[in-house]
Amino acid sequence: MKTVVIGGNFAGMTAALEIKRKGKAQHEVVLIDKSPLFLFIPSLIWVPFGRRDIQDISFRKDTILEKKGVTFLKAEALQVDTKKNKVTTDQGDVFYDHLVIATGPKVKYDVAPGVKEYAHYIGTPNGAMKTRKALEEFKKNPGDIVIGATQNAGCMGAAYEFLFNVEKWLREQNIRKKVNLYWVTPETFLGHFGIDGITGGETMLKSFMKMFHIHYRTEVGIKEVFEDKVALSTGEVLNSRFTMLMPPFVGVDFVTKSKDLNATAAGYIPVTDDYRHRDIPNVWAAGIAVDVKLPFTPGKVPFSGPKTGYPSDETGKIVAENIIRTAQGKTELKKKAWGKIPGICVMDAGKKEVIILSNSLFKPRKFAIMLPNVIFDFSKVLFEKYFMWKTRHGYSQLP
Repeated sequence: MKTVVIGGNFAGMTAALEIKRKGKAQHEVVLIDKSPLFLFIPSLIWVPFGRRDIQDISFRKDTILEKKGVTFLKAEALQVDTKKNKVTTDQGDVFYDHLVIATGPKVKYDVAPGVKEYAHYIGTPNGAMKTRKALEEFKKNPGDIVIGATQNAGCMGAAYEFLFNVEKWLREQNIRKKVNLYWVTPETFLGHFGIDGITGGETMLKSFMKMFHIHYRTEVGIKEVFEDKVALSTGEVLNSRFTMLMPPFVGVDFVTKSKDLNATAAGYIPVTDDYRHRDIPNVWAAGIAVDVKLPFTPGKVPFSGPKTGYPSDETGKIVAENIIRTAQGKTELKKKAWGKIPGICVMDAGKKEVIILSNSLFKPRKFAIMLPNVIFDFSKVLFEKYFMWKTRHGYSQLP
């Protein structure tokens, strides 16, 4: 039995290692990725401030995979022919019995004019380093700052984290009084996060905004970004000498170019609650590649739900378990809808943090709480150290 995994960060690496661990010699696993490096994406928010460098939060995954018996193919997957069970890559064709799509996102910079040209984005190593350089220049001639998320965005949490880290950085540089700091978001209320909020979350974030003297606008989209200002969908124009926006995520080219996959308009894979393709029994999806139906209706401005590291890791494990069961001829598969996965998140707030816990990502929930820690962000740091240690050693079975 041979499984090919496309993509090798949170979901893909977990799925590949778990299939091999459980399938042992009876199961061949090949992971295809353009990069041999694993990147701990949540810590990119610290790179612009010099608290982390890229080498601190990345390491070679190819050697780990090979050590665990997974074949690593450094290649770009171009498209798949699901009738022939064939993945075409820039290094040749690869055949499979099962296919796992864990490709992560493509960033839609063209969501509004000027976003690509004038707004910074911290979700890639290159973007984070460019942001670091821009902030160093900003220090010399400070002015107003706009931070937030565009219409259709889903990763609001990272933008909130960057906002509070910028506020702290401005104080450290002794230029805070020279800066009007703005937060703009399509969310219907502060702390919605694309999960319909957590009890007490809106009140807490309103108090943070007041405490840190941050101006905010909810239910707004981005009409256009200029070099020195941001035009909002409401008609308001904010001056901005530095702008950071989280654009929407869409499916990668491999998915959208593979017509057999019947992807959604946004480029995500339609799956059932066992993460098996709705129409193709030997194709599976994990992590950001999964199409997630939102249980809420956005307000005036559309936005999406988050696809974070913990659910990505969990869906990778579920896919692995189900492929092993299928290979063994079992028909009962493990099921857990994306919205039923527990919510476990630590939001950094500039050497402070908010721990977010819930029994499920989406409502209805039996349990949900936000716990502020104003002393130090040790939980965020601890999680980073733990996950990096776990992944470096290939301990995919650990939570």
